[in-house]
Amino acid sequence: MRLSKQAFLDNPNKRITLLGMSGVGKTRLANFLRDENWFHYSIDYRIGTRYLGEAILDNIKLQAMQVPFLRELLLSDSIYIANNITFDNLKPLSSFLGKLGNPDLHGVALSEFKRRQHLHLDAEIAAIRDVPMFIEKASTIYGYDNFLNDASGSFCEIDDQSLIAEVAESTLIIYIEADADDEKMLIERARREPKPLYYREPFLDEHLALYMQENNIEFVAQINPDDFVRWVFPKLFHARVPRYKAIASEYGYTISARDAFAVTNADEFLTLITSVLEP
Repeated sequence: MRLSKQAFLDNPNKRITLLGMSGVGKTRLANFLRDENWFHYSIDYRIGTRYLGEAILDNIKLQAMQVPFLRELLLSDSIYIANNITFDNLKPLSSFLGKLGNPDLHGVALSEFKRRQHLHLDAEIAAIRDVPMFIEKASTIYGYDNFLNDASGSFCEIDDQSLIAEVAESTLIIYIEADADDEKMLIERARREPKPLYYREPFLDEHLALYMQENNIEFVAQINPDDFVRWVFPKLFHARVPRYKAIASEYGYTISARDAFAVTNADEFLTLITSVLEP
């Protein structure tokens, strides 16, 4: 969606999609906009509750069944396991994705890892296709004037241009761009707290082979899961940046993560968005 500044300001119903790497401030913006008549649609939350909810619970139950005490209680229906995912706590989803490597270090075998990656991609596409439906729901059911689509960090990994065009048709796409200092911060955070990530399969195959060669590793089961994430994250970051820029160039607009972080309310947010729109 391409808009002039005046057309954006005159529209009583603002509909925006925020893109960018996890950690650049998308959900932070969404959290305070939610208190100022903005409907917050989180792609990751939708994935975890609607499209991967059962798979997440099955994975947790599989782990619980390895513990005799919990196994007995589950089999007798004495306890149940629920998915308590929230906008601010997506750990159930990331735990399902898992990290590749040594099972003794809670790593996941390559075939199972790829299966989960494919399930995540399918779920993300389905959640993105739900955006127009939730725009309608936000207005007609919940009475929100404005709609914010909080896209996942892996949005740029989707190769379906028609799907991206659909998002651009229904919302104004805003890419939150990380500068060199932000990049260092995100890479350092990944080093301290390596988290499960989504990778396009060609990227994973290429970098897995390179990692194993550099570290003289013969089998995936020998990989330290956290070490692989620390090693691959900077490469993933640099692979995603041009993809994000291409989406913003063709379909949307770009703001800096630093400017986004300075925003503290809805009026400041709209002022920032307006500043990058066409005259």
